[in-house]
Amino acid sequence: MSIGIMEILEATAYTATTPLEADYDRTVRADIENFKAAIEKYLAGEYTDDQFRAHRLRRGIYSQRQPGVHMIRTKVPGGTLTAGQLRQLAVIADRYCEGKGHLTTRQNMQYHFVPLRQVPEILNLLADVRLTTREACYNTVRNVTADSMAGLLPGEAFDVRPYARLAAFAFLHKELTDSMPRKFKISFSGYDNDPMIGAIHDAGLIAKTRVVDGKEERGFKILVGGGLGPLPREAMLLDEFLPEDKLIPRLEAILRLFNQYGNRANKNKARLKFVIMERGWDWVKQTIEENYADILKNGGVPVPTEVPEGFGGFVTKAPELGQGNLLPIIDNKITDPDFDRWLETNVTEQRQSGYAAVTVLVPQGNMTGDQMRGIAKLAEETGDGMVRVTIEQNLVLGFVPVANLRRVYAALKLIGLHYYGANEIADIVTCPGAYSCNLALTKTMNLGAALYDTVKNHNDKVVRTLKIRSSGCPNSCGQHWTGDIGFYGNARKINGKEVPYYMMLLGGGYDETGIMRFGLSVQSVPARLAPTAVQRVLDHYVANRQEGENFRQYVMRHKVAVFKELTADLAKPTELAPEMFNDWGDNEAYSLQLGRGECAS
Repeated sequence: MSIGIMEILEATAYTATTPLEADYDRTVRADIENFKAAIEKYLAGEYTDDQFRAHRLRRGIYSQRQPGVHMIRTKVPGGTLTAGQLRQLAVIADRYCEGKGHLTTRQNMQYHFVPLRQVPEILNLLADVRLTTREACYNTVRNVTADSMAGLLPGEAFDVRPYARLAAFAFLHKELTDSMPRKFKISFSGYDNDPMIGAIHDAGLIAKTRVVDGKEERGFKILVGGGLGPLPREAMLLDEFLPEDKLIPRLEAILRLFNQYGNRANKNKARLKFVIMERGWDWVKQTIEENYADILKNGGVPVPTEVPEGFGGFVTKAPELGQGNLLPIIDNKITDPDFDRWLETNVTEQRQSGYAAVTVLVPQGNMTGDQMRGIAKLAEETGDGMVRVTIEQNLVLGFVPVANLRRVYAALKLIGLHYYGANEIADIVTCPGAYSCNLALTKTMNLGAALYDTVKNHNDKVVRTLKIRSSGCPNSCGQHWTGDIGFYGNARKINGKEVPYYMMLLGGGYDETGIMRFGLSVQSVPARLAPTAVQRVLDHYVANRQEGENFRQYVMRHKVAVFKELTADLAKPTELAPEMFNDWGDNEAYSLQLGRGECAS
């Protein structure tokens, strides 16, 4: 049997075996029926667009700039899927979404161009395998993200996935979180270097341990009030160490504060970071403590003792590790330099002897249904049956026997996902941009492809460690503020004609002290010249960096003025070739078309 194209079969539906699972399934199915009824009322003219919007967004359904179709955002709690769940996502992609799905920087799977009447069918297929779109959008607790390498690498405090599952389940379908002033984002990291970027979250949790009376205790360092968007802000330290059993009450105390004091009158200033900016950190911290004391004394959101089978990839019985019997047969004597590069960049030795974690580079997060089925089969055949979604829009397969790596690479080659360079400069993060989003000004994914052609196979090893992140507008779905090089879309008029532009930022990311630093705005350049701007910056970096100097240190030493001068002729070209009036990937002239943005609805 080939590891390649698989039959299009729905995954086996879960059956409730506990009261908790039965209650959860009933709640989910009832919610789908309620939404189906709302759709019928809307299509019959009984609901206006504004009345229907809240119904739609609560269920993770966004409008698109294209009329009559929608984007569906599927939550992957903690970033972990079972192989069966990924197969079901493939079924949905092929049956309803032109065979495509998109992985996001929040560990979601998004589908585009779905007619409204088909949405309930998709929601029921997701519910069959205990996936949901509920509260993937709107003013709620969004998808709770967790370390994609949890449980695999040395240096980890402990596996954070069970805690991320509990947090996601605890605040799903709750009155407290159903209609907050704005969205609320939570992340869990198991390592001190915080790979989940807790500093940009409303609540970022980093696993910690301590020894008390000779006994090791688990807990979390908690950061509060971070966020990106047009005005980025780093989170504040709330707790150096919160005992693990106090996790849900502590999060609820933060949510209560936000729900009560977030700015409901102005969505542009409604995130938790603005509460801190306007009222001060001392007041915010005191109010959290008061809420926390009340919850401990009088009770609050029930703390789950378990989650349903499949929720966040939870399984009551772990599958046996795959042995690779169905992997492609290969000739080990044949050399392949691409395999050697893939081994260097995409494979990480696990702390479990004899196993490796394989990062599957998914260019800008775009997958086909066939690729999803191929990855699901690989996870079962030569892994632990789980597929982990990364915030870099890639996938991770854990517990791959080191002896099978060459055959795994051959299997990935069969489905077109054998790219090397994971987490390097050519592994570019982008949002969908104006491909579908109402707010986007530019087609970011097409820029990503152009930038890839510019930086792939760069011969400088230090340059290859850099990250490029790009968004189609200032709202930062591509997390452009945190990249070594970042871009966000804007537009200008030249000679009376609209031209797509990108603001270039330099030097984002954690500094050498572990503090999140946001990129410095350099200047806007035409979309078609953004790759040229990147090439100039990289050439200057290679020629002028000092020994041991990282990219941010190099940027800060030269200051913005140097990079403005370096790209000045690009920002204001004396002549514009005809293609400059087209966005990347377009043959027609660019036109600024914005709909109503819904990420702030």
